[in-house]
Amino acid sequence: MSKQSYFDMWKMGRTRLTNQLDNIEESSLLNRLHPESNSAGWLLRHIAEVELLFAKNVFGRDLNVKAQTIGSIAKDRGQFNELEPLLELIEKAGEELGAAIQKIEDWEGEVTTAEFGTVSRAEALGRITTHTAYHAGQVSLAVKYGKKD
Repeated sequence: MSKQSYFDMWKMGRTRLTNQLDNIEESSLLNRLHPESNSAGWLLRHIAEVELLFAKNVFGRDLNVKAQTIGSIAKDRGQFNELEPLLELIEKAGEELGAAIQKIEDWEGEVTTAEFGTVSRAEALGRITTHTAYHAGQVSLAVKYGKKD
């Protein structure tokens, strides 16, 4: 498969997120499907952070990433409740990850991470694509059917 094909596949997969962004209102960012689930705003932030971490740690992009939705500090306290900064971060994540993907020549080459071990770059691309789509589905449901705390 060509380098462009990998990029096109990722970009199409990411439309599960990007196609809904114009319809999200700031008032729905605190919506949750369940009191114990994460809010739509937190999920949007998480998607962007993980994409940036993939661009950096998996695909070699030189980035400074400050993750707030991963690890022991990853508690959703309703702190991601402003739409514009979230949309800006999602746009940046898409640009950075897209640029990183377009630079990869050896898609069968391996990468190793603590999260999922040693896989080919093509397998890692599948992981980030499905991660984004999975959480984009949660965002969609939280926005549509969720309630604020």
